[in-house]
Amino acid sequence: MTYYAPLVSVLVTLLLTFILMTGKTGFIVRDIPNERSLHSTPVPRVGGIALMAGVLSGWMLLMQFLAWWIVLPAAGLFALSLLDDMRGLSPQIRLVGHFLAALVAVTGAGVPLLWFVPVLLFIVWMTNLYNFMDGADGLAGGMALFGFGGYAAGAWLAGNEMFALLNFSVAAAALGFLFFNFHPARVFMGDAGSIPLGFLAAVFGASGWQAGYWPFWFPLLVFSPFVADATVTLLKRARRGERLSQAHRSHYYQHLVQMGWGHRNTALAEYALMSLAGMSALWGIGLAHAGQGYLLLGWGVVYLALMASIDKRWRNHQSAEKRIADA
Repeated sequence: MTYYAPLVSVLVTLLLTFILMTGKTGFIVRDIPNERSLHSTPVPRVGGIALMAGVLSGWMLLMQFLAWWIVLPAAGLFALSLLDDMRGLSPQIRLVGHFLAALVAVTGAGVPLLWFVPVLLFIVWMTNLYNFMDGADGLAGGMALFGFGGYAAGAWLAGNEMFALLNFSVAAAALGFLFFNFHPARVFMGDAGSIPLGFLAAVFGASGWQAGYWPFWFPLLVFSPFVADATVTLLKRARRGERLSQAHRSHYYQHLVQMGWGHRNTALAEYALMSLAGMSALWGIGLAHAGQGYLLLGWGVVYLALMASIDKRWRNHQSAEKRIADA
């Protein structure tokens, strides 16, 4: 029965997303467009409920292989983020919750003292960056599909089929969510989906590294389309003295949408990047240390070139808009 877990995840997510979208329940929250949004009409923000329900439904068949220090903080983050979607919480309260969840995971996993703080910060950062990158149709769901699919393939190659199925279940739930979220999106996942996904991306990545399934850099490369965009954007905003908790449209994927690529083409381009990053990461596991270093260096060059190109096009785009406005 354990091998049916991904199938259960995708079916539950599909069915529950449809029910939540079409139901008249009072707790449904809609994402109202504002000056920071990339969409123009209100969209239900309940997809994360269905997605996480799908993940947990599949995991019910694998519960004997799942650690409490993964499920408990993930469930806590889901509840906290759902409350944030419904009522709105301060950035300080959310960040405290993220640190507490990361602390439970790192302590429960028995991370060595030398790596305790780095892994803790890695989990908190991945939890938040996933939320930062959930701003275009199909983007965060696609990253979950390709990212957790990459984890699953890595675990399968390492010989741990159950850990692979845990990750396949997350990827399958993301696929079910994408059926309604790919452009034009009929539902968003909200923080209730993006925050737990970011947490799981970090915890599963660190768990696979600790178990010896892959090198420490593997999770970073698998999720590098999100890691690179969110990290560089945050550093640029900090350098400009902007308030980091304030909503914005400064991410590279947001610039692509605004420059005319649209949600669909931006998502498809990101999917291509995600798949290449994941496949190269799987290939790189078997390389010698020098080969792994060259692989990471190559990807660093790729991302620098892509960002420089988008930055240049964005400056030209802004100049053109200014000329039109002044005419």
